Amino acid sequence: MREIQNPQSNVTMTGPGIRPLRRDDYPAWKDLWAGYNAFYGRIGPTALQLEVTRTTWSRFLDDNEPMHALVADNAGQLLGMAHYLFHRSTIQIPPTCYLQDLFTAEDARGQGVGRALIEAVYDRARAAGSPKVYWQTHESNTTALKLYDKIAEKSGFLVYRRTL
Repeated sequence: MREIQNPQSNVTMTGPGIRPLRRDDYPAWKDLWAGYNAFYGRIGPTALQLEVTRTTWSRFLDDNEPMHALVADNAGQLLGMAHYLFHRSTIQIPPTCYLQDLFTAEDARGQGVGRALIEAVYDRARAAGSPKVYWQTHESNTTALKLYDKIAEKSGFLVYRRTL
């Protein structure tokens, strides 16, 4: 655990150490990944194919891929994960950072893990020259929305998609 200073409230709280994913994290990461996917209903007949999980994992470890992963680590126990990527934009020259997946283990919720992971993604985006980090969440994820309303702003855009 490490001390986290909240500059807006001048409150220091204890939080997990945030670090890049390592190859030996696979078993603990896979448990977090399964929890994340279950949260969004991807279990049983709608579960991701094992090949998707394997490919996603390998992309995080490939320096030529724009996909990255951070984990919240408390004395070797992974409490949460954040997956993010950089992509080009038609309205700016620097890359944009998309926080694709964020998950905190159920028994670690309410302890600042999600906030610490998001702040770490903000730091990585700044270091890459990205002027913006954005993400999506489901409208029913009310617990997460309370945090997001404190640390980001709603864009006003809605997401449309069509399965092909």
